[in-house]
Amino acid sequence: QVQLVESGGGLVQAGESLRLSCAISGPPFAYFGRGWFRQAPGKEREFVASATPSGFTYYTESVKGRFTISSDNAKNTVYLQMNSLKPEDTAVYYCAGSRRYYPGFKRPADFDYWGQGTQVTVSS
Repeated sequence: QVQLVESGGGLVQAGESLRLSCAISGPPFAYFGRGWFRQAPGKEREFVASATPSGFTYYTESVKGRFTISSDNAKNTVYLQMNSLKPEDTAVYYCAGSRRYYPGFKRPADFDYWGQGTQVTVSS
């Protein structure tokens, strides 16, 4: 059974940084594609970033240059470093895992496993 548990969310001011963590338990983490999505109130779930096990990364345009997805395979953990946060980044952030990854994968249907989400609130 695969479980994903996010942490690291919180309330910050615009311009500040946060690092989200996602601990993954279950089958070998090293073979999973991994990603981050977010969902703001009243909006659909939105792709943020993804990474293949070989390290190919892909970002939605609005976070390029500000967010970085990374992984520590020894710790079975995926990170999302978020810098220069903006009020429009406010959302619940979800970690996701994929057995069927490919470079640039970003559709929710590409992912098999989801965490419970962590709230990120950016005040202006």
